[in-house]
Amino acid sequence: MPRRTPRRTNRAHKTNRSHSSYSEGFTPPHGGYEDLRSFQKARIVFDGTVRFCDRFVDKRSRTRDQMVQAGRSGKQNILEGSQASGTSKENELKLTNVARASLEELLEDYLRTGGYALWPKNSKEALYVRKLGRESNRSYESYRTYLETRPPEIVANILICLIHQTNYLLDQQLRRLEQDFLAEGGLRERMTRARLQARGHRQP
Repeated sequence: MPRRTPRRTNRAHKTNRSHSSYSEGFTPPHGGYEDLRSFQKARIVFDGTVRFCDRFVDKRSRTRDQMVQAGRSGKQNILEGSQASGTSKENELKLTNVARASLEELLEDYLRTGGYALWPKNSKEALYVRKLGRESNRSYESYRTYLETRPPEIVANILICLIHQTNYLLDQQLRRLEQDFLAEGGLRERMTRARLQARGHRQP
């Protein structure tokens, strides 16, 4: 008698197919912020900013507070935007835009801090940081040696490169979110359309 294929195999196949739909790392399913490349980068930026401020910025300085808060806002709003994706694409877009603006503010803070000479975009140093960012292990550990032992101008430039990388990813993420929103909206938007359609059917 032929053996039946267990249902578990079909579910696993379905799960893998679902995972491939967000393998690019731009728009994972509701709450899947850990898989977002932009979140991974923003978390490195935040951790690196806290360490930079601990090492080089006066603890009583208002600049320190601004930099840490901007870094936290960038990371946190990507997280909250992902969690909002299951209910409202509009809120997800807004929160992701806030994250982008917060990281841009942090970038400006770094540019103002100390007046360091910035690495040219295609300098060997900047290219090396970009190479690190392409590795599969995108975590603070990949950069710890550089961020915790190098002088301030080098650390600042590494973090500036990481902010640029994060903003590039967020720009792509925002374009994808805008396309999804225009195509279908989120749960709240779909419910609103359904209510309006139901009211229309009830009208004489």
